[in-house]
Amino acid sequence: MGLLVESKGLSAAVRRLALPVVVVVTGLVELIGFGGLSGVLVTAGAPLGVLSAVERVVGAIPALAVDQIETAYTTLLTRPVNGRASARTAKLARDGVEHPRILTLGGDHTIVLPILRSLHQIYGPISVIHFDAHIDTWPSSGGFTRQSRVNHGTYFTFAFEEGLMSNTSIHAGIRNKMEGPELIEHDEEVGFDLIMADDIDDLGIDEIVKHIRQRIGNSPVYLSFDIDTIDPSQAPATGTPEPAGWTSRETKRILRGLAGLNFVGADIVEVAPAYDNADITAILAAGIADDFLTLFVTDEPPKRQVKRRRTLADEL
Repeated sequence: MGLLVESKGLSAAVRRLALPVVVVVTGLVELIGFGGLSGVLVTAGAPLGVLSAVERVVGAIPALAVDQIETAYTTLLTRPVNGRASARTAKLARDGVEHPRILTLGGDHTIVLPILRSLHQIYGPISVIHFDAHIDTWPSSGGFTRQSRVNHGTYFTFAFEEGLMSNTSIHAGIRNKMEGPELIEHDEEVGFDLIMADDIDDLGIDEIVKHIRQRIGNSPVYLSFDIDTIDPSQAPATGTPEPAGWTSRETKRILRGLAGLNFVGADIVEVAPAYDNADITAILAAGIADDFLTLFVTDEPPKRQVKRRRTLADEL
């Protein structure tokens, strides 16, 4: 989502951005926008006229990308569904018709906003299961320029303000640093319950699965998965790594326990191949994507097969 313009004047930090970037270099100003989040790096003496012009030129690019994603997703949702596909979500759609359930593979997490806009046209308010190290419900007011208000940390706030989500959404795997209790209060207002990463030590996998299922109920649900949910030792290729995350095995067991919910779409995002090592993150992301496809077509979680112990009588 964006355009990369190479420039020898870019700093090493900018070159290491994990996501596609829009870069405009005007001598004293470098403006960086990635997936809807923008910032301005200014050296002393940068003329205000140049800053204003750069904002006007680049400010529309993230908004345009979001609009394009919404248009494309909405178009895909109108495609006919194979008659052999499960009709689980037809009863949830406003038109009573089964619509495609789309798996989106991505970089920037901002793509969830246009996706929810498209899904809302079909199903109304959507519950969201959000696997992430970060809450992504930051308030959109204050500290942002005009073009950077919609970004990979505020998109859920905008979805709430637009009435796209139900009040039965839930985070899983959260461990980002909080600036204060007001962020948790705002998160609750947006409509999320919260499962922290270290809750797995106290509750265990089965209780986490039970809590998510009870929270979502029978509502249409969208599953959004940020790869930084996984501990960076197993998924290093992301732009915002946080230590002390869940293992891939723990996460996949939780995901499989969600089978049978009314999934209307899913994504796996924030994968940054430039940071990968021996493709371990990409391989893991592909495996999780396969789990998502399974969730779309299965009616209940897999059951553990218990084999009866053979006795001496069996042998005889």
